[in-house]
Parts: sequence; C-alpha cells; structure tokens
Amino acid sequence: MRDETPDDRHRSVRGAAPRPAGSAPTDRSARAATPRQVGAAPTIHDVAAAAGVSKSVVSRALSGASGVAAHTVDRVRRAATELGYVANAHARGMSAHRSHTLGVFVRDAATPFYGHLLTAFQEQAAARGYRVVTATGAGSFSVDDERRALETLVALRVEGLIVCSGALPVEDITPFARRIPAVVAGRPEEDPTISSVYCDEVGGGRALADHVADLGHRRVAVMTFTPVSSITQSRRTHAMAERLRERGVDVVTLSGDDAGPGFDGADAIVAGVLGAGGVTAFMAPSDAWAVAALEALRVRGVAVPSEMSVTGYDGVTPFMTSLLGLTSWRQPLRTIGRLSVDAVVDQIDGLATTVTHHAIDGELVPGRTAAAL
Repeated sequence: MRDETPDDRHRSVRGAAPRPAGSAPTDRSARAATPRQVGAAPTIHDVAAAAGVSKSVVSRALSGASGVAAHTVDRVRRAATELGYVANAHARGMSAHRSHTLGVFVRDAATPFYGHLLTAFQEQAAARGYRVVTATGAGSFSVDDERRALETLVALRVEGLIVCSGALPVEDITPFARRIPAVVAGRPEEDPTISSVYCDEVGGGRALADHVADLGHRRVAVMTFTPVSSITQSRRTHAMAERLRERGVDVVTLSGDDAGPGFDGADAIVAGVLGAGGVTAFMAPSDAWAVAALEALRVRGVAVPSEMSVTGYDGVTPFMTSLLGLTSWRQPLRTIGRLSVDAVVDQIDGLATTVTHHAIDGELVPGRTAAAL
C-alpha cells in the first residue's frame, strides 16, 4: 500500500478520481484505472496513477499552485519526468479560462440574517479569488421556485454552489451536489452526501432557555415552527421548549405556522400569549419576530420587561441596536459565511474530498428586554 499525504487521501486504491456515493464511474476514473497502452503518449491520468494522487493534485503540483505538500510536488514531478509527460497546451488553456464563480442561493436577501450571510459569502469568495453569482427569493418562494433558482445557477456554469435556505428540503439539494461541489450554509444539515456549516440551533435554543429560567420565569410562552415552514426556527424553538420543561418551567407553545405571512401575525401571537394567563416571558423564534412582538405589546399597553420579558434569536443588526436592548442569541454569521466558502472552494480545488458538518457555537446577548422576576 502506498503512503498517502494530506492532500491526496481521497484517492481510491486504484487512483480513480472521487465520485459521489451511488454514482456510476466516470470515463475519467475508468481511464485512470486502465493500464496505458504501450507507445501511447502519457496523460495526466497516467501521472496521477504513478504518483498515487488525484488528477487535480497533479495539475496543481505541476502548475505551482498553493495547497500541495512539497514532498507530493516532488513525487508528481518525478512521475511526470519518468513517464515523459508534457502538459497539454489546450488543457492548460481550459484551466486558465475557468469561471472562478460561485453560485449562491439565499432564501430572502432582504432579511438581515440572509443579507449578512450573503455579504460574508462575497467577502470570503473575493479573498479566495472567486466571484459570486446570486439568486434570491422574497421569503415567499415556494420549494419549486427555490429548486428552479438552483437550476438557473448551475446553468450559468458556476464552479461551486452554496445553498442558504431554511425551507428547501435536502432531497432537492443533493441532486445538484452530485453535479458540482456544494455546501448547505446557515442551517443544521447532517445528510451524509453534502457538507454543511451552521450555528448549533439546539445548543443555542437550550442556552437561551436556560437564561430565561435563570431569570426566575416559571411560565413561558414559546413561538414554535414545524420543519416545513423553517428548519432552523423549528430546531431552535423546540429546543427552547424542551429545555424549559427540563427546568420545571410551565411552557405555552404557539404555532408560528398559523401566524400568516410576514410579521402581520405578531398581534395574534401576542394575543395568544396574554390570553394564556400567567405568562411572564415570551421567546420569539427570531429577532424580527421579537421586534414585531415588542410593537404589539406596546400597542396593547404591556410594559417590557416589567410585565413581559421578550427574547429574540440571531443577534444581527439592525435589531441589536442599544435603542432596543434586545436579549438574543447571536449567530456567528461571518464565521459561517467564511467557512462555507472555504468548504466549497476546497472541494473545487481537490483539497476536501469528504463530507463534513460543521456546527458553530453562538453566544448569549443579554439585553433590557428580559429581566429577572
């Protein structure tokens, strides 16, 4: 068995290029596994097989690109010399004319959460030498609309895909991941066929619930969602309710699925909170919903936090202004954006060949809207 290096561990024992689980071998991998005919001009696949690395590693090693270990470069160059391999000028030209473009889909760039993530994607893509082409909905996109948006991005011949949607089922994303490098960003996703980068929604929901319980609240209302409406908000809000019950808190749940489009349903939710009787704290699924609830409580003459404490989630501007003093759970969106771009670019460059799921911790932002009893 040959020794492997950090940049070529994805190779199969026969030297074939990696392919998605369940897919048929490509012509390229078949050629790599087939002995070269005597007298035929050596190809990059022959060099890859002789050096025990992938074709992409050979290409980067011979072109002087970064990210290839020095001893691997030496091994590739020795193999090329021994075989008499000369790089094909047309192939070099094709590589030189790569698009260096990433396709990014965000569910609703008008909302602060997605807007901040999109900015982080663009900044890190530029740092890695890539441009970003974006497709976005208006928050009311159907699953079919989101799927068509992904098809449009792939049709533009982007080299990698970042999908940022709290609603699109993973089954609608994985077919694209089998075609080009892809990452799901900003939501918990543990599908074994596609990488993801996200904030730990369960950990955040439980930690925020602990904060409310530690403030002494014994009857708390939580606005919940189902995964059909929002995968992220479903996880965090159900984690809130579960943790509160573990702490011996009486929990009143109100369905966000029934609140209607946008935040127009905030008044009905607040009416449900007040109608439940004895509730001293309301945990909203996001900062935007928390602000909508604060306004509904103000209109009804309910003082915050003396009569009702309110918490949000996401911790993004403009909601985190000191004017509001919102208690929230901050998601590290810049870190999520940076790691998401790195994950997809590393796939493109052949540096990452296994599926990874990266859960990142958030942090509590204590504010004036939640107070001790």
